[in-house]
Amino acid sequence: MSGYRFFSRSALAILTAGVLFGTGCSSSKPETTANSLVNEGYARAVKLYEKGDYSTAILGLESLLFTARATALEDDVQYLLGQSYYHSGDYMLAADMFSRVQQLSSTPYARTAQFMLAKSFERLSPHFELDQQYTRKSIEQFSLYQELYPVADTAKVAADVKTWKELLKINPENTSYKQNFASASAQYRRIDSLKYSDKAIRTMREKLAKNSFFIARQYVQLGKYKAAGIFYDEVIMHYPDTIYDQPALEGKIDVLITRKKWFDAGLVLDQYLQLFPEKRQEMQAIRDTITQNCKN
Repeated sequence: MSGYRFFSRSALAILTAGVLFGTGCSSSKPETTANSLVNEGYARAVKLYEKGDYSTAILGLESLLFTARATALEDDVQYLLGQSYYHSGDYMLAADMFSRVQQLSSTPYARTAQFMLAKSFERLSPHFELDQQYTRKSIEQFSLYQELYPVADTAKVAADVKTWKELLKINPENTSYKQNFASASAQYRRIDSLKYSDKAIRTMREKLAKNSFFIARQYVQLGKYKAAGIFYDEVIMHYPDTIYDQPALEGKIDVLITRKKWFDAGLVLDQYLQLFPEKRQEMQAIRDTITQNCKN
């Protein structure tokens, strides 16, 4: 055991003994005191967060992390701390905290924490020329969010919201109407987050395709055509839904011709023309060159 850990545990033991001594060694009073401290500290942090004073809220919430364990406010503290990190621009710490919230059983923050975890990785996604590990993590977490919390029929959800809202106008005190309206409204709000997820995934996939396409072009400039072909294939195989699919196919044809891989170039050209038949006349000269060399 390191000296630091020994000192920390010793200090904690002394502090615990002092608390017990000061409260007459009662087993119930320290728990009440601890809960009160957590409740008060959390209430202060909420006010600071609502004022936009995230840095001060973070200091208070970090001090509650240990004390709040196994209390009713454990997930509240962790979730608010994650939100405070996110809004202060500490996306790595935010991702870690939202991930910790996910590990708590039966937390009501599970869905929102999953969404915010994906958004934190989205914020960490760098320029397309750099390493894209956080871009991939963002796609993974947004996809998981869509899988775990789908809305099967958005039109039905919208109709349900309207129905329960109208019924509440007739009988505003009806408990069942209130509960159903709240449930339908929560599902309707989820639609927006799913739309955001779809858009974010498309944007991240475009970035990954651009990254591979950019690397392929660099290899072409260096005269390393085989390596360029590998990265063109990366775009063609994994990102055919992006704007880089067509130029990647064209680039693949060019590098195969440069390498005098005429048969393979012909196969890729066939694939290209199946996807873009309007380019047939434009690519005829290349077709003739490939056909002529395949005969030799």
